[in-house]
Amino acid sequence: MTTETSPVAPDRIALDPFVTDLDGESARLRAAGPLAAVELPGGVPVWAVTHHAEARQLLTDPRLVKDINVWGAWRRGEIPPDWPLIGLANPGRSMLTVDGAEHRRMRTLVAQALTPRRVERMRERITKLTADLLDALPQGADAPEVVDLKAAFAYPLPMYVIADLMGIDEAQLPRLKELFEKFFSTQTPPEEVIATLTELAGIMAETVAAKRSAPGDDLTSALILASEDGDHLTDEEIVSTLQLMVAAGHETTISLIVNAVVNLSTHPEQRELVLAGAADWPSVIEETLRWSTPTSHVLIRFATEDVRVGDKVLPAGDALIVSYAAIGRDEKAHGPTAGDFDITRVPENRHISFGHGPHVCPGAALSRLEATVALPALYERFPELELAVPATELRNKPVVTQNDLFELPVRLGG
Repeated sequence: MTTETSPVAPDRIALDPFVTDLDGESARLRAAGPLAAVELPGGVPVWAVTHHAEARQLLTDPRLVKDINVWGAWRRGEIPPDWPLIGLANPGRSMLTVDGAEHRRMRTLVAQALTPRRVERMRERITKLTADLLDALPQGADAPEVVDLKAAFAYPLPMYVIADLMGIDEAQLPRLKELFEKFFSTQTPPEEVIATLTELAGIMAETVAAKRSAPGDDLTSALILASEDGDHLTDEEIVSTLQLMVAAGHETTISLIVNAVVNLSTHPEQRELVLAGAADWPSVIEETLRWSTPTSHVLIRFATEDVRVGDKVLPAGDALIVSYAAIGRDEKAHGPTAGDFDITRVPENRHISFGHGPHVCPGAALSRLEATVALPALYERFPELELAVPATELRNKPVVTQNDLFELPVRLGG
């Protein structure tokens, strides 16, 4: 074991809180080696795994845990409670923040609720929501020339789906949108951080209480009822799990749909392949997940002892993030064309953008299902859809964990 104080790395890369050049930043992280010293917004020093093989190894290494109390900086009081990313680093007790037997216990109970059958049952609802949202897009002679496809389609579809799945009152969605904007942003004022987390937890607790009183055919009710040898999730665990699944369940899918549209618009030869039937939509989705992964960096794991990664050491008590944006274009994993968007790469595509190992994303199947329904329906309705501005003018939101745009201005065509 090392001492509590970690050495200061002279080559530490500061992650841009405004995400003005994610591709360039990811390239610098890869070039720094499989283990890069980085600084999160707010001046918090951590390490990042940036190569595919090493990420797979570390994501299954039992010396890397999710317990924030292992983090030396946390124990020393160096991480303030109003740090903008505290809700991601310390999101409450759920399967995201425990390991070993406790993680297996909670994951088993969640799996009882989030079954493949339950996800597949959402297909009809996703198809109907997709059609309704496409019908509502402005069309005809009086329609505006430019439409924000994120606001009108890519955002509401996953949000309505996750609300349906979890049994959340749709009247809560506008406020949840505002709260999650603050939850993910690096620019949330310190005085609003704790209030945001408190209100989010309150809405989730209200949902759990309502479902205890009147269970429905939804995932929250199923989580309450899930049992393994008489064991149940506690209310605290259900609230944290609910918040985790709502947060990840809509943000990832929004970015997946948005990024796929951007990729096809900026690679017309690839779009022609899929529209002509020479490639399929799952190939578009998997290549989008690899090349422009919705999740840029995942916070956060902590080393219980020194861990050697290549020619560097991740010291005991230090924190590790997983830089999926960098990992997705690792040439050692994806060959010399890793920097190219190529939907014919699938099924050779071996990305890990939904994670790997015990903490792999439980909602991956739902996100893929939504994109598999939404994207072909969108392009069947609007095959001439194109960006209304150059791709270089698209603006990333100040969110270091998500590859997320403020808006997606398009011309629908036709």
